[in-house]
Amino acid sequence: RKEANGPMLAKKQVREYAKMLNPIDDPMFCKMAEDREFCEEILRVILGDNELIITENIPQWPGKNLQGRSVILDAKCITKDGKHINVEIQKSDEDNHQKRVRYNGSILTTNITDTGTKFELIPDVCIVFISKFDIFKGNLPLYHVDRVVRETNKVVENGLSEIYVNATIDDGSNISELMKIFTKDDAYSELYPKTSEIKQRYKETEGGIQAMCEIMEIVKEDGRIEGRAEGRAEGRAEGEINKAKKIASDMKKKGLELSLISELTGLTEDEILSL
Repeated sequence: RKEANGPMLAKKQVREYAKMLNPIDDPMFCKMAEDREFCEEILRVILGDNELIITENIPQWPGKNLQGRSVILDAKCITKDGKHINVEIQKSDEDNHQKRVRYNGSILTTNITDTGTKFELIPDVCIVFISKFDIFKGNLPLYHVDRVVRETNKVVENGLSEIYVNATIDDGSNISELMKIFTKDDAYSELYPKTSEIKQRYKETEGGIQAMCEIMEIVKEDGRIEGRAEGRAEGRAEGEINKAKKIASDMKKKGLELSLISELTGLTEDEILSL
């Protein structure tokens, strides 16, 4: 009886977890970023460009580094004018995110630049970092980081731009309105119909919840690497391990059983306990 009820209980727990997700969570953002109009809608407000057009959007884009650490970007978008935008979401402030942004920008630039390209023709890159914490402690929902000549205070451009958005500060702006949709279960807005519609679909409709469960199955399959910890460390890209840890940590906070988290992410229970 216990064995028969086990898979059913696990499936029920996964469904309950899926209902708790919001766009700030990796699994839901991954699905939402498949929709070009969603990417376009959020980037128009974040970049302050109502005419922005997205021609390509790729969730979970792999940035390869054959000589070192590879990355998996939450989403990579290309605008009509050829700019490449990496959208990253982050819930916990447990790392040096400034260096994370710097590294992502470097890997993205390297992967999209053809051999022999003149430096003046290297594509522009923008990193949009969306967090659930105020990274610069300035009580602002939006920050633009520029390169500035120290002696003259002149802003100089090199094709890399950094924009930081956080969901902690609510100043009544459109950005804050968007971040409520990203983080609060029952938050929707007429200002962002596409974002609201897709979020509601994945949280409240049977088809959407099933899609979230399928994402969790994909996480589960990605984590099934033969061998124990050593084999898994060798067999999975470092970026995939970090994604699994982020999802496992979130599941742990929401009270899911360790055995279920382990089954879904491929991490051992000891690894989960150490998060």
